[in-house]
Amino acid sequence: MSTPIPPHHPQLAVSSAIFRDGKVLLLRRARSPAKGFYSLPGGRVEFGESLHAALHREVDEETGLKIDIVGISGWREVLPGPTGGGHYLIMSFAARWHSGEPVLNEENDDFRWLAPDALGDLKVTGGLAEVLGVARRLVEA
Repeated sequence: MSTPIPPHHPQLAVSSAIFRDGKVLLLRRARSPAKGFYSLPGGRVEFGESLHAALHREVDEETGLKIDIVGISGWREVLPGPTGGGHYLIMSFAARWHSGEPVLNEENDDFRWLAPDALGDLKVTGGLAEVLGVARRLVEA
């Protein structure tokens, strides 16, 4: 399977810090650009799709979970690196688990429910700790 060529313009994406019993769901990416890194479920927003609709769709596609969105917990810009890659603006949201158990698709090869302050030396995507801090405060409010 070949790696898709990234578009030559910024892409809007969403991600969700999903909390259940004080723990957050992290997925390990099975594909580039973040292969091997733990991150939040999410992905690109489709043309004409609201951020919330995109978030529900992406979470369902990547995990099979149903969630209740609490609020926005931050954003992150990912720029192309020296070897290429895409340009993304990722809007992150805090959410509460509603139902289901994680069932991974081909984009991820592992999942973990972890306390947000227990990431330790886990290999995570940039900015994750900050987004989790805000998301945790929103969910606990």
